[in-house]
Amino acid sequence: MKLVILLVLVIYCSLENATCNARSQESNIENFYVFNVLDYGAKGDGITYDTKAFEATWIEACKVEGSIMMVPSDYDFLVGPISFSGSHCEKNIVFQLDGRIIAPTNPKVWGVLQWLEFSKLNGICVKGKGIIDGQGSVWWKIAPFLLIEEYEGDYSEEQDDYAPKIALISSTSKGKMPRTRPAALKFYGSSNVVVTGITIQNSPKTHLKFDNCVAVQVSGITVSSPGDSPNTDGIHLQNSQNVVINSSHIACGDDCISIQTGSSAVFIHDVHCGPGHGFSIGGLGKDNTKACVSNITVQDSTLQNTMTGVRIKTWQGGSGSVQGIMFSNIHVSDVKIPIMIDQFYCDKRKCGNHTSAVAISGVSYQSIKGTYSYKPVHFACSDSVPCTGVSLADIELKPSPEKKHFYGPYCWETYGELRTNTTPPIDCIQPDKRIPSYDSC
Repeated sequence: MKLVILLVLVIYCSLENATCNARSQESNIENFYVFNVLDYGAKGDGITYDTKAFEATWIEACKVEGSIMMVPSDYDFLVGPISFSGSHCEKNIVFQLDGRIIAPTNPKVWGVLQWLEFSKLNGICVKGKGIIDGQGSVWWKIAPFLLIEEYEGDYSEEQDDYAPKIALISSTSKGKMPRTRPAALKFYGSSNVVVTGITIQNSPKTHLKFDNCVAVQVSGITVSSPGDSPNTDGIHLQNSQNVVINSSHIACGDDCISIQTGSSAVFIHDVHCGPGHGFSIGGLGKDNTKACVSNITVQDSTLQNTMTGVRIKTWQGGSGSVQGIMFSNIHVSDVKIPIMIDQFYCDKRKCGNHTSAVAISGVSYQSIKGTYSYKPVHFACSDSVPCTGVSLADIELKPSPEKKHFYGPYCWETYGELRTNTTPPIDCIQPDKRIPSYDSC
C-alpha cells in the first residue's frame, strides 16, 4: 500500500514538472506570456537595486495564467527582500531563472525576516540554470559577541557530549548585519510547487524552505555553502505534505534536508549530501510542543563526510509521534554516525529532564552501507516513551581507514528486530514487547 502511494506521488509530481516545462515551451512561442525583468527597468549590473523592477514584473506576470517571469542569463540582479504574493494571481506561473540573483550586503536593506518569498500560489515553477546567491559570508563572520539562542544547529561530540558549535553572528549596531538571518528562497502556503535546475548558494541561513505547502517537487538543484557555515540547512520542510525531492546535490553547514512537524508523505531519492549534517527528521517537540511526522522515505542516496547519515532527533518534554519511516539503499562515506535516533536532543549546553517525549515507531533501515568515522549506530530513546518497531536489514558499516578511535553500536530503550545479520553486530536492539500509545496527530 505504501509503495502504491509513493508511486502515485512520483507520477503526480512528475506530471507537475512536465506541465511546468510545457508552459515554458509554449510561452517561448507566444511572447504575450513572457515578462522580462529587463523590460520593467532591471539593470542587472550587480550594483543597482533591481527590487522594484522585479516587483513590477511580477505584478504584470501574475495577472496571466501560465505566464513566465523571465530573469535572463548573463546578468547579475541585486534584489532586496521581496514577496511574490499570489493573493491576486492566476495559477501556473513560471519563474524562469537563468541569470544570477544576489542578496544585498547593506544592513539597512534588511528590515524583514525573508529574502525571496513565494506565498499563497497555486502552481508556481521556479526553474532554469541560474543562481541565487545569498552572500552569506557577511552574516556568518565573527562578531563581537556570541549569539547562541538564534543558532539552532547541532553539537559536536568530539569536544564533549553535546558541546555546542556556536554561531558567531553580527549585530545590527555599527553597520553590522541583522541578528535574524533570512532563508534564501521560501515558499509559504502554496500548492503544486516545482523547483528544478537552479543553484542556491551561500544562504545566510536555510537555502530552500517550504512551509505549509502541498504537492511539491524539487529536482536537479544544487545547494552549495561551506561545511562550517552556521545553520545553513539545504532544504527545510515544515507543515508540508506530498513532497518529492530527487536528483540533487546538497553541500551545507547543517542538515542537508530537515523535516519538521506537520510533514508527511515525503519521498527523497537520488540525493547526494556532503558536507553537512545528513538527512534529519527534527528536532521535534521543542518547548513541550506537539510534533507529528509520518510516511517519510529516503532511498538511493549518498552521504559523504557528514556529521550524521539518517537521523531522527526529538527534544525531551514534547509529545506527538514520528511513524512510518523508511531509510533504504543509503551509501555513506566517512560519516561520523550513519544511523541515529536521539530523543535527548539539545542545542544548548543544558536542557531539563522530562518524562514526556515524541513517540517514535515503525522505523526501517534497509541496505545502509559504507564507512563511519566515530560510531556506526546510536539509538538513544526515552525511558518513558521508548522507540518501537525499529527494524534493520542488510547493514554493512565499517570504520573509515583514516580514523583510529571508534565506538561500537549504542542502544537505549530501543525495541524492534534485526532481519539479517549486520556489520558490525547490532545486538543491543531488544525484541518488541509493548504497543505504544500515541497522541493523535
